Amino acid sequence: MIIHLKESVSRQQAEQLAEKYQSVLFENGNRVLVTSSKIKKAAPELEQVADKVFVTDTDIQLASRQYLSAKREINMGDFTIGGTTNNTLVITGPCSVESNEQIVAAAELCVELGVKVLRAGAYKPRTSPYTFQGLGLQGLQLLDEMRSKYGLKIITEVRDSTHTDEVIEYADIIQIGAKSMYDHGILRKCGNTNKPVLLKRGFGTSLQEFVQAAEFILSGGNAKVILCERGIRTFETKTRFTLDLCGVAWLKEYTNLPVILDPSHAIGYAYGVPDLARACVAMGIDGLLIESHPNPKVAKSDAEQQLNFEEFRNLHVSLKKVAEAVGYQII
Repeated sequence: MIIHLKESVSRQQAEQLAEKYQSVLFENGNRVLVTSSKIKKAAPELEQVADKVFVTDTDIQLASRQYLSAKREINMGDFTIGGTTNNTLVITGPCSVESNEQIVAAAELCVELGVKVLRAGAYKPRTSPYTFQGLGLQGLQLLDEMRSKYGLKIITEVRDSTHTDEVIEYADIIQIGAKSMYDHGILRKCGNTNKPVLLKRGFGTSLQEFVQAAEFILSGGNAKVILCERGIRTFETKTRFTLDLCGVAWLKEYTNLPVILDPSHAIGYAYGVPDLARACVAMGIDGLLIESHPNPKVAKSDAEQQLNFEEFRNLHVSLKKVAEAVGYQII
């Protein structure tokens, strides 16, 4: 149950009510109490101080269309996604920041094509401890230079709690990866910032669990949450993961959050990324995350799935046509 409190309710009174009724209290324009979805009727004391009361079916509450029927809009300064914009934001860049020359080349590709957001990892949550783990703070600083020089927005990933504050400081969009989706320390810190957060679905995570992870961020007071489908683990072994487009349809129907898709991590092989990307855009989505690299053969991470720049250029042209066919526009 979600309760919007009246303006006359003081912060102290709201905190007392939250403690008494075991509720989460946050402020986002007004004071909001959120308690278990199992409670279907507000206590008389709460009814007296409530401006609005929303009852939901599950603990997908703040992200539910039962609470907000319209898709949330996220403004990022010079562009907006979500809401009624019908914008599909294309994000590209290498899996990892590897060098100044490499990330400059990626930034220049973005400028050439009008891509507004550059992606690259500085802290890499690798499967093996013996592989490239990222440049860390140096990588963040290189991304900061690309933002300053080329006017790009930066998205980069939080790996664990040791550098969450650094990533929040440097990134325009904070990415929580599939392997970190259950880290409540990261989720709660991201709930305390006002920056957009892209939350990736874990590869063994149900849709309910995925959106409930987003609830941790939303209930911290940060309404700027973007969901990212990046493939789930199934019985199939010929591709890296299986991109769950059925799940995307469900997210669009039942949640009020913008949805971005990542075909690069889903299939894991560059040959399939363009077709998958076009299929994603045909669903009328809010964004696309595609890995590109000036020379994928020498990439220090995820070499097989990154497009070279010519492949990305060709894909970018075709995405505009698909988007137009479904009433969207590529930004």
